Amino acid sequence: MATISKENYLKAIYNLAGQNGDSISTSLLAKELNISNSAISEMASRLSDQGFIDYKKYKGIKILSKGKKIAKNVLRKHRLWELFLIDTLNMNWGEVHDEAEKLEHSTSENLIDRIDEYLNYPSTDPHGAPIPDKSGDYRLNVDDFSMANCEVGESYSISRVNDKRKDLISYLSKINLTLNKRVKVLDRLEFDGSLIIEIDNVSHTLSEKVIDNIFIKKIS
Repeated sequence: MATISKENYLKAIYNLAGQNGDSISTSLLAKELNISNSAISEMASRLSDQGFIDYKKYKGIKILSKGKKIAKNVLRKHRLWELFLIDTLNMNWGEVHDEAEKLEHSTSENLIDRIDEYLNYPSTDPHGAPIPDKSGDYRLNVDDFSMANCEVGESYSISRVNDKRKDLISYLSKINLTLNKRVKVLDRLEFDGSLIIEIDNVSHTLSEKVIDNIFIKKIS
């Protein structure tokens, strides 16, 4: 089993577990990685035999401490690379995810430690996601929540966005919806769950698909 495959599986399991509870289904993981259920079951059995996850057919997947250690290390490399590419090469936040996906698997511990030090041990990446330190501990407690759970009439600040889709980041940049931006929720459309929000005195409509990838904090 290739190391990159193992790292990608464990990273995906770890992220999904954080979003959906302690145990995740093989179908959810298959959808996330865009591969067949049978391929997921086969890989899950291997990872379970190696002590990275707990997997029993029809009962879901639970990542174990050994697997979490690898997943958090990959996330650390990914998120530090994203920040480094933006800070040093002036790449935009829509470009860096794909590059970091490649670099995270080939970066030595020594190099990523040097990058971490160079960036002065940042707590979040360019998309607002927390960066684990060398021990796997997060430097920032994330207390934000999905924009899907916002209330009409309230104002929020953007704390984090899902960086997997380049087209999403491009759209958010186009309407000036960036990290720490203040937004006011004007209305929620019942028939499709979309939101009408106000940014810099300009109103925009966000679809449910977009909303699900944005995380916010309430402004007092």
